[in-house]
Amino acid sequence: MTTRQPKIPGPDHPITIEATGVRVVARVGTHVVADTARALTLREANYPPVHYIPLDDVDRTLLTDSATRTYCPYKGDASYYSLTLADGVRADAVWFYPEPYDAVADIAGHVAFYTDQVDVRADA
Repeated sequence: MTTRQPKIPGPDHPITIEATGVRVVARVGTHVVADTARALTLREANYPPVHYIPLDDVDRTLLTDSATRTYCPYKGDASYYSLTLADGVRADAVWFYPEPYDAVADIAGHVAFYTDQVDVRADA
């Protein structure tokens, strides 16, 4: 078995995590999936910022485990949930890192949403 070596964020691939500082709400249509004042914003290289929401602030009754797994050399192994709502399933709409690498350890216990499937808004 090969052990993966995590890549360390740096000037060529910066990653920062900070408290978002405002309320973040995730919705599908009118259904609130998550609502929190404790979100973290992860900024990574040239990617758009991502809000990571504490799992405790997500409506877990909507989450269904997914078999999908991916890998990020900076963050580690990602797992997924699908969202099951009255109007259907949004497959793999939610991701999280069960054991994130040390450089991004703050996102442990948090989930993020694909914004093409879930409307995620931070109050200004």
